[in-house]
Amino acid sequence: MELSTLLERCRRGDELAWEVFVRQYQRRIYSLATCYATDADAARDLAQDVFVRLYRTRKQWRDAATFVPWMIRVARNVCLDQVRARKVRPPASDIPVDELADLAATTGSPDDDYTAGSRRRLFYRALRKLTDISREMILLKEIQGLQIEEIAGMLHIPLGTVKSRSNRARLELARHVLALEASQQAPQCG
Repeated sequence: MELSTLLERCRRGDELAWEVFVRQYQRRIYSLATCYATDADAARDLAQDVFVRLYRTRKQWRDAATFVPWMIRVARNVCLDQVRARKVRPPASDIPVDELADLAATTGSPDDDYTAGSRRRLFYRALRKLTDISREMILLKEIQGLQIEEIAGMLHIPLGTVKSRSNRARLELARHVLALEASQQAPQCG
């Protein structure tokens, strides 16, 4: 179903269209939430909060051309609200990043799935080590696929700042990935 038709049907309260909408965007919203959440359950709760907020505001939804960046902005704001609340009231214990759920469907061989899962875990471990600004740049530009103009508008910063932050974030991520790979390949003393 075309996005503009889907959005219009959701605006009118069509429950079947809402279900299609959720199924179409749930992985994307959950993926964004995992970058802000402390564990997989918290990410699911965040994603659910995002969809609740979207449902409540569906009558004010924008046109299809600008909807996805707007939806990502709403999701980001919900996640940031939760992060701020967590800083005020920290969790009782930390959850290791390695326990994040794998997001990709398993369509390859077990070896391919293992390799892909290892790379994904390595990526998310490195992502967690980034500064907040760098993590957000990687999340918005590389993971969510937003254009630099959309990011600049969302964050209310100049286009040049988005470009430089994005480049720095990719370099920082690469350094962390390489460091984590090196630490995994180092011989273990025992």
